[in-house]
Amino acid sequence: MKPRTKQLNLVLGSRGGVRVSEAVADSESDAVNPRESLERMFRDLRSDRQGLSAREAERRSLVHGSNELQRRPGREWPGEILRQLTHPLALLLWVAAGLAVVSGASPLAVAIVLVILVNAVFAFVQELHAEQAVEALSAFLPATAMVVRDRAEQVVDARTLVPGDVIVLDEGGRVSADARLISGSVQVDLSTLTGESVPVTVSADSTSNAGALVSARDIAFSGTDVLGGKAMGLVFATGMRTEIGRIAALSQRGGRDESPLEKQVKKVAWLIACVAVVMGAAFIPLGSLIAGLSWGDSINFAIGLLVANVPEGLLPIITLALAVGVRTLAKRGALVKRISAVETLGSTSVICTDKTGTLTQNRMRVTRIWMPSDVLTFDADDAATDPWPEGTVPRRLAHAITSCCTAELREGSGDGDECDSGDPTEVALLRAAEHIGEPRNAAVQAHHTIFPFDPELRRMSTVDRVGDRFRIQAKGAPEEILSLCVRSVGSGASEHGLESSERSEVAAVVHRWAREGLRLIAVAERSATAEEVEQLCRRDIERDMTLLGIVAMIDPPRPEVRAAVAKCHTAGIRIIVVTGDHGLTARGIAESVGIGNAGLQVVTGYELEGMSEKDLDRLLYTDNEIIFARSSPEEKLRITDALRAGGYVVAMTGDGVNDAPALRRSDIGVAMGRSGTDVAREAATMVLTDDNFATIVDAVQAGRRVYDNVRKFIVYIFAHATPEVVPFLVYALSGGQIPLPLTVMQILAIDLGTETLPALALGREREEPGLMDRAPRKASQNVVDKAMLVRSWGVLGGVSAAAVMVLFMTTLVSGGWTFGADVSSGALEHTWKLATTMSFLGIVSCQIGTAVASRTERASLREIGLFSNRLLLWGIAFEVVFAAVVVTVPTAQRLFGTVSPTWYQVLWLLPLPVLVWGCDEFWRWTRRR
Repeated sequence: MKPRTKQLNLVLGSRGGVRVSEAVADSESDAVNPRESLERMFRDLRSDRQGLSAREAERRSLVHGSNELQRRPGREWPGEILRQLTHPLALLLWVAAGLAVVSGASPLAVAIVLVILVNAVFAFVQELHAEQAVEALSAFLPATAMVVRDRAEQVVDARTLVPGDVIVLDEGGRVSADARLISGSVQVDLSTLTGESVPVTVSADSTSNAGALVSARDIAFSGTDVLGGKAMGLVFATGMRTEIGRIAALSQRGGRDESPLEKQVKKVAWLIACVAVVMGAAFIPLGSLIAGLSWGDSINFAIGLLVANVPEGLLPIITLALAVGVRTLAKRGALVKRISAVETLGSTSVICTDKTGTLTQNRMRVTRIWMPSDVLTFDADDAATDPWPEGTVPRRLAHAITSCCTAELREGSGDGDECDSGDPTEVALLRAAEHIGEPRNAAVQAHHTIFPFDPELRRMSTVDRVGDRFRIQAKGAPEEILSLCVRSVGSGASEHGLESSERSEVAAVVHRWAREGLRLIAVAERSATAEEVEQLCRRDIERDMTLLGIVAMIDPPRPEVRAAVAKCHTAGIRIIVVTGDHGLTARGIAESVGIGNAGLQVVTGYELEGMSEKDLDRLLYTDNEIIFARSSPEEKLRITDALRAGGYVVAMTGDGVNDAPALRRSDIGVAMGRSGTDVAREAATMVLTDDNFATIVDAVQAGRRVYDNVRKFIVYIFAHATPEVVPFLVYALSGGQIPLPLTVMQILAIDLGTETLPALALGREREEPGLMDRAPRKASQNVVDKAMLVRSWGVLGGVSAAAVMVLFMTTLVSGGWTFGADVSSGALEHTWKLATTMSFLGIVSCQIGTAVASRTERASLREIGLFSNRLLLWGIAFEVVFAAVVVTVPTAQRLFGTVSPTWYQVLWLLPLPVLVWGCDEFWRWTRRR
């Protein structure tokens, strides 16, 4: 046994004193084992059934701290803002702003700085949304608690509870700390920890001690609600040492990783920065020593080269395009809390989904009932039929169902309305009974005795007076109810002994229906005398019963899920079901919606717990789809980490507190908006307002479209680097004999003016055909690849640069310029300004062709339609108007160094868009072939 290390600081002595000096708060080895006997726990905690004294509790609080969830220190906002301001693209924008100041364009420098600041603040605010999970967990802890101190019950601040306290649990309250029950029993709602909505009975007399700690039936956990009963418990864990505290710690442990797009944008930014800096620095000596330029001209040339290489509009356009994707997904029922997650969705390769409410409708429905003499089948609408006569087997079974029930069907509620009260399973049973002919109000009665559902016995029963006798009705797991039965009913409702052959028949039906994913409940009854009921305990009352039938029910799959699953398969996305439900039930639902066509394996939580890391990797790193049943928080987290370690991009769904760590750790945490807890919604990256699996697939499709559109406007932006850089190279290589074809101010007018709106419109482009017919891209795949650079810099940029230089030289020569002539004054100065104006207009004209060509990566323009993106048409109209203002308005002419061209020079611009688009269309046609 591992030795317990202790650090002695001081010893507190009094009745029930604890060795606070042993650093209990900091060592897991000092924790009390809640599975020990009560006598051992009392001894270890130095307490007894009378609790602690107030003085002792106060002293212990100094060691164990406050009974509340703690959050690790948050990141300081100045540092976060600084991180956004020093992003690689932001650094390039700072360089651009500095160069704008150097070139005398102070207004443009101010505009660039504003763009940097807006982007930094926007990104910072988005990241704050992911930091609230522990605050939401804290809301589960009550403000006060009833505790026994100084041998009297008293209400205290729940934060003052310490190990060794004896607390009182009562109906309607909330458990304040993890406690082992020492007397009484209560029904608790463990959904905050397990995700299961079925109430659980916790009793001091329970003997169940197997499985995970959360499954123990003699422990009440902090943050869970008490639905009924009364009990007293011995506190053994408080604050962050509780089960809910452990989940809070797991939630904080996983940090937020950058999305694939964020990583790739940084790479692209550093690539651009390196290219720009190297080219600018290299041409300073080259221009001076080889081309014969003065140092001043060489430095001005380097400045122009840097400005031409910096895509000033790239960062804001990416941010705004992702924001548009967020708004689009919100309309489809998916609320994305971090804009970069939209792109991550597009690279999703594995979806780990829950079953209930996500794949299914979260509405139980009875599908058939087996009786010894018949099988009743129910249609999807539970349509009413002629009622069965009184005394028949179906009617006896229906009456037993309505009697052994605590739910209620309210008048006028209709099918599936939320007006009905009670457990969904019992509501479904009542609807089946009503279908058979039992009156709706039969369940509303005063029971003589109710034995609530016991997870150990796996059944519940009720005792009702009928005249001078009592009628006992029971329902529960088929194997449990069958073991209590000694009789069965025949076709005429006559009872006979339950033979072994009939037991085998029932067992076969149960096995066959369970494999279909049906939830099975057996129903039985018997009559008893008053003496039996008054004198016997539950186990003696629930005996010698008559089996009435087996009810099979299902939570129907959502009708749209099958198509969504098929779309996942064509898109190369694997689906893994991670659920707290039974494996057979989950398998039936999964197979009914098409999950597991290539192979489906069911792994229980117990089996997963015994797997080594290599075994788990071997299981996950295949093409087969898997069901993980009865999963714990650590197991979900383990599955997520294993998949991510294997290079998969993981989307994990969840709704309970126990799902928070896995939601936070996964690439895309998807929380349920309707059925999910606040904790899950805070920890997740995306929240589904309709809890629908199909919405996840729609979000993946939207993410792919957004990523494609990001690549499209990167092609569009990069394509203009070539016609902006080539003029400076011509100037440098000619030794200044050919004047600059383009000024720095005109480049900025292109990058921040004419270029922006068409790029934004490309961010709204519709998806290309076959978007969901291709495999997910790898997270390591570069957003800018070789083919993309060849297309943007070589094809689109090269054709544009050639066209622009032809325009520039034609304008110069037609105005009387000769090689080496001075254009700084006289008539040639106007000619040179007109030539640079034509270069500017030529680039704008080529932008139109580039924008149209960039709308598709492989498909032809005919497949997507010339006028299908109306926003792009408006963007093109804007850049034409903006360019016209730059070259015609006197104030703009002075700012950008332009003059008004003649009408025939404007006609030279008209063929350029068609020329650029046509060359790119031919290039894409050759790639398709």
